[in-house]
Amino acid sequence: MTGFSQSPEMQQFLGTFFAECNELIGDVEGRLQALRDGAFDSEDLHAIFRAVHSVKAGADTFHFTRMTAFTHKFETLLDLVRAGRIAVSQAVVDLLVQGTDILVDLLGNAQDGIEPADDYGEEVLLAMAAAMRSAAGSPGDAASEQERDAATAPAEPRAAAAIEPAGEKHYRIVFAPRAELFRHANEPLLLIREMKRFGSLEVTANLSALPSLYNLEADDAYISWTFDLVTEEGEERIEEVFEFVTDDCDLEIACLGPAEGEAPERPATEADAAPAPAPAANSGAPKAANGDGGPPANRPAATKTSSIRVDLDRVDRLVNMVGELVITQSMLAQQSSQLPQDQSPNLGAGLETLAMHTRELQEGVMAIRMQPVKSVFSRMPRLVRDLAGKLDKKIRLVTTGENTEVDKTVIEELADPLTHMIRNSLDHGIETPDERIAAGKSPQGTINLSAEHRSGRILIQVYDDGRGLNREGILEKAIEKGVIQPDAKLGDEEIDNLIFVPGFSTAEAVTDVSGRGVGMDVVKRNILNLGGRISVQSTPGRGTRFILTLPLTLAVLDGMLVAVGEERYILPLTSIVESLRPEPKHLRSLSPGEEVISVRGDYLNLAYLHRAFAVGNAVEDPTEGLVVITETEGGVRIGIVVDELLGQQQVVIKSLEDNYDPVPGISGATILGNGLVALILDVDALVELSRKHSGSRSPLPRPGEPPLAQAASA
Repeated sequence: MTGFSQSPEMQQFLGTFFAECNELIGDVEGRLQALRDGAFDSEDLHAIFRAVHSVKAGADTFHFTRMTAFTHKFETLLDLVRAGRIAVSQAVVDLLVQGTDILVDLLGNAQDGIEPADDYGEEVLLAMAAAMRSAAGSPGDAASEQERDAATAPAEPRAAAAIEPAGEKHYRIVFAPRAELFRHANEPLLLIREMKRFGSLEVTANLSALPSLYNLEADDAYISWTFDLVTEEGEERIEEVFEFVTDDCDLEIACLGPAEGEAPERPATEADAAPAPAPAANSGAPKAANGDGGPPANRPAATKTSSIRVDLDRVDRLVNMVGELVITQSMLAQQSSQLPQDQSPNLGAGLETLAMHTRELQEGVMAIRMQPVKSVFSRMPRLVRDLAGKLDKKIRLVTTGENTEVDKTVIEELADPLTHMIRNSLDHGIETPDERIAAGKSPQGTINLSAEHRSGRILIQVYDDGRGLNREGILEKAIEKGVIQPDAKLGDEEIDNLIFVPGFSTAEAVTDVSGRGVGMDVVKRNILNLGGRISVQSTPGRGTRFILTLPLTLAVLDGMLVAVGEERYILPLTSIVESLRPEPKHLRSLSPGEEVISVRGDYLNLAYLHRAFAVGNAVEDPTEGLVVITETEGGVRIGIVVDELLGQQQVVIKSLEDNYDPVPGISGATILGNGLVALILDVDALVELSRKHSGSRSPLPRPGEPPLAQAASA
């Protein structure tokens, strides 16, 4: 598909091209969704056009001919839409969405080196051609005949401003690059090639600003050009050719009137009489077409932003080095605390400054990896639209918190779990319009997708207003498949969690949407691999809620070092509510191995770390140790019994799965300042572990509150 060699340099350029295209397409899909929702904004149309135009330019550079041809037709349609020649109707927006889908597939084929079928996208191209013909008027239509007659007659000024007369025009373009043009990765030859596509082009170079060879700087631009272009394109299309260099040049575009045959002889102009101004490095502001020294007419001033594209492996290595720096700083602080203060009076202050700078460095490096979840959320409207049509359902997707930032590694792993959960809500949750009307609901169902930061983690929820989980059906299917025994007594929460069992499905038939039982178990496994967790809550007839909690980053966290016997553990600081030493009257024993503590009217289960991890020589009586009150992501509180608190510190997370095996109740490990390894506790997993250890089915609810309400309020 491309005539370029597969050298490492070219592969790097291709990788950058595809990465930029994916970013542009993601923005296009988000703006198209806004148009589908009726939120019309002309800037959205302009942004979509610029994105498609940029993809076309890159595809042409790399000789992706199929993609270039398709994007050329696509941008022509977009140009007519944003010019008002084609109304922004739902059918037109759907056509733009289909065109974007074709473009996504062409990009994927180009990236994989696959040649698409000759007729691929033909149906969409025909629809685009029909829409463009309708903009010009259909042959044989009386009204269209009148429009064509009016177009050939002398146009009144008002009409000419609305719709440009058909036929070729002669444009005079004076292009004087500034000295820094080449240093900003711009190439005038590409602009000339682009204009030659529009029609007949005559090029005149002005060499008057060329210095002597001795004074010539290789990176500076000295030559200016005058272009005489005869084309049917409008002035706005010509401006778009120069849209990426407007800040690096002086540009004048003038229409000399309709073209008659070949391009007319160039009359003498002031530009010919006087040489073009030398594009010196200190040249002033570009002279705009409207003559006021500002941006061209009808064009907003561009906001310049600087960015650099860095390979993710380099960022990962930097993050790892900062992590090691945090460990080294912690070791130095540990060792300095054992030295006499009078022998090193300035050492403590220096180490405090080092700790402050280390934290700032760590936060700055981690911010590089943070990206908004919008890149994942923007894929979901298309999924909902396509599946809703296939299932003959009316469904609206509402997204909130798209700009919530999370680590890029987490972002990359979110797409599949979210896709599975939304498909599950579409297929199993939302009823058909007739069923919803019979249940007294609106015929259109709603799926909500939200993201937010909470307690140092990211909370993502997918909830719908459908029928809820069919617990009787789930229980029956679980017994049938041998997942549970027929005489098992399960609570509602335990029944709901059966949907995460591998191979489990309540679908009556296997379709291309669901039924194979390979969805929700994959979701749970992927979320657990990220150090997160997933829970489900359902109310019959009212809907289902999936709650995902994920770490903001997989590298570091703030923790509290606690002692249990001779062992040291890290409790995530964001999970800690308070710590206390209870009095005997606050403790109650419900059954052997199960105890609760009363804290200001609330009864909380107690979890003993020395029992969970078989630690010897630990404090067994909470009145002699400490109880750390922690809260799970679902809002459930539990008291963790420890010997003592040793202090707060920032720790670097090391994965147990990569270096050992998963351990229940443990989310990772870290290296302490004294060089010893400490395990990082998973509070949510400790709740489950304490239930199994004590034989309790569920934690005690807060007074006057049902168990599910705690998490539902989240």
